[in-house]
Amino acid sequence: MSQHDHGGDAAAGGRESLSLSVPEMDCPSCASKVEGGVADVPGVAAVDPNPTAGKLSVEYDAGSTEAADVVAAVERAGYEVVSGGPRDAEGDPQSVWRSPRALKTAAAGVFFALALTVRWVLHGANAAVLTAVGQEWVVADALLLGAVIAGGQVIARNGYYSARNRSLDIDFLMTAAVLAATGLSVFVPGENLLIEAATLAVLFNLAELLERYSVTRARRSMEELFELAPETAVVRRDGEPEEVPADAVRVGETVVVEPGEKVPLDGTVTEGESAVNEAPITGESVPVDKTPGAAVYAGTINQQGYLEVEATAASTDSTIAQIIDLVEGAQENRTEREQFVDRFAGYYTPVVTAAAILTATIPPLLGYYWVDWVVRGIALLVIACPCAFVISTPVSVVSGVTSAARNGVLIKGGDRLEAMGEVDAVALDKTGTLTTGELAVTDVVPLGDNGVESVLACARGVERRSEHPIGDAIVERADDVPGETDVSNFEAVTGKGVRADLDGTTHYAGKPAFFEEMGFDLDHVHFATDRGTVVGEPRQQCERQGCLDLLDETVPRLQNEGKTVILVGTEDALEGVVAVADTVREDAKRAVESLQAAGVEPVMLTGDNEGTARAIAETVGIERYEVELLPDEKVDAVTRLREEYGTVTMVGDGINDAPALTTADVGVAMGAAGTDTAIETADIALMADDLSKLPYLVDLSRTANGVIRQNIWASLGVKALLAVGIPLGYVSLVVAVFAGDVGMTTAVTGNATRLARIRPGE
Repeated sequence: MSQHDHGGDAAAGGRESLSLSVPEMDCPSCASKVEGGVADVPGVAAVDPNPTAGKLSVEYDAGSTEAADVVAAVERAGYEVVSGGPRDAEGDPQSVWRSPRALKTAAAGVFFALALTVRWVLHGANAAVLTAVGQEWVVADALLLGAVIAGGQVIARNGYYSARNRSLDIDFLMTAAVLAATGLSVFVPGENLLIEAATLAVLFNLAELLERYSVTRARRSMEELFELAPETAVVRRDGEPEEVPADAVRVGETVVVEPGEKVPLDGTVTEGESAVNEAPITGESVPVDKTPGAAVYAGTINQQGYLEVEATAASTDSTIAQIIDLVEGAQENRTEREQFVDRFAGYYTPVVTAAAILTATIPPLLGYYWVDWVVRGIALLVIACPCAFVISTPVSVVSGVTSAARNGVLIKGGDRLEAMGEVDAVALDKTGTLTTGELAVTDVVPLGDNGVESVLACARGVERRSEHPIGDAIVERADDVPGETDVSNFEAVTGKGVRADLDGTTHYAGKPAFFEEMGFDLDHVHFATDRGTVVGEPRQQCERQGCLDLLDETVPRLQNEGKTVILVGTEDALEGVVAVADTVREDAKRAVESLQAAGVEPVMLTGDNEGTARAIAETVGIERYEVELLPDEKVDAVTRLREEYGTVTMVGDGINDAPALTTADVGVAMGAAGTDTAIETADIALMADDLSKLPYLVDLSRTANGVIRQNIWASLGVKALLAVGIPLGYVSLVVAVFAGDVGMTTAVTGNATRLARIRPGE
């Protein structure tokens, strides 16, 4: 027996959790068999199989059960337990064709092909071999029997385990079909169904291999997430670098990351500068510059510089670890379609099995030839297992959720994916969502003989010691302006502005109200919005300075655009105006247009005033917006939108907008990378501050819903046609196995994998 992982921390009541990797458990019937076997173990409290991931989670009473008992139960059900990580459970999907089952299937196929060649081409070679059970057996029959034996071993083995675990699954049903067809051929004189039996053995095994190949490909895309974070790290201990397992690095230790290497843990840069490729986490292809104090994430790639990083989280608590855990658990929150399919499947198999028994028994009692109807009953048994439509939803969910995670979008479950695909309106918070949430200088208007640089230099000098975000924005904008001034006697007036002596001359910077309170001669001019209100000496002085148009038109225009106007000047003259605003994201307008093109109504919700909101809305192309909303009022706004539109998504920062995010059908958090709260509270997290991922999310979710519908109805449709055609004699046993459950399972799995091809911006 190979290794496995199990939780070392006992829960309340002596419970422990156990996570096993069971790669051969790749369909619902397999999962049912394993679940039934493990559930019978004394002390087992909960069993949660995940066939699309090939994992089994078990909770058990440590006082009465050991992990080895659970593993033994899985192996008694006919499935091998491998080491805990899926990276160990699965390899190249091509390895499916080198497995023991593939080799036996190949042998069965060779026997089958030779038998058909001898029977229909090389008639002279089809001589009698022996006479037994009242009939003559020829070479072709012997070859067909060899095909049944070679291909039927695996089927019979799995059918045995199904019978032992009282599981009415495809393995049991196919075993019954193969044995029945072979038995009729051997023990009923004049009847030879060896071609049908051999066809069942070869085609069923081939379809199972195709299904396994498709599932392995789907799993492989999930397992690539595991490969993002390196298993080792170079940590500095006692002044010397030492390579250790990543999970052995303690929080607070310093990790060395050389150029071209992956960052092993989440942390903060303490030394060095470099560009880091964060695409594995955020989906952003442009590397991000990192300097001391910047956050980095496990799994990202250091491009060209040397970095030393202080670990801020253990490997099991890193951002990539959270992503992996949530992607693996995506099926825990089941979609409505999945719940419907599960309920339907609970009735389907017993009903079709009963129909198969009735088909095989009733007509012969009425005088019809019994062998024909037994064969039809066998064909119904072949399609009695509902694997195709049971797996159609979870495999699509895994494919969609994994694809999203690789593109910087973390979806917390299939129900969220389904709801996002039905969204009618998106409520967008303004600050930090449509805008960057960071103030920047947008306009500089010099007055009189001053130039732009002199206004910025003056504003920088006054604001340099300010701790206000507006001051920070002005200082940052003026950083490249030459010249330094001597600053003294700095004073900040809360909510109004600042004053300071620059080279001995007192300067002021602040809102118009600040200048009015300080007794400036032009105090009332700053509030003039009509030319007629600017009169007397102040108007004449303003005309001499050339600022009449500024005060009458430019300042009101800037304010109407949602910008904060800062006046700069001395006691004698107004030197210039600086406008500061929260900048709109570059991708906001394009994202809004894409949502509108998809038929989704964008609505902006903000606590800002009408002017600011209108300016932002016009810039990005949003027609509807609601202003001056407190957090509880945003909740009411989302409720109204749900009543008006239907399914509503709320996009915010995941913390301040938590009540509104919870109220919406789907809550989406922006810029969640490294933010535990955002990842935990939101239904969906955009790992980067990239609004272009929102239209991608809508497209992916709608496509996923379409794939799920296609898979469900196609599999049900084929089943229905076969269920009607088989009793009427229109569908042979060969067609039933080829087009029935296993063939459709392969088809729906392959259809689901196309979700991985959807990319942002396409």
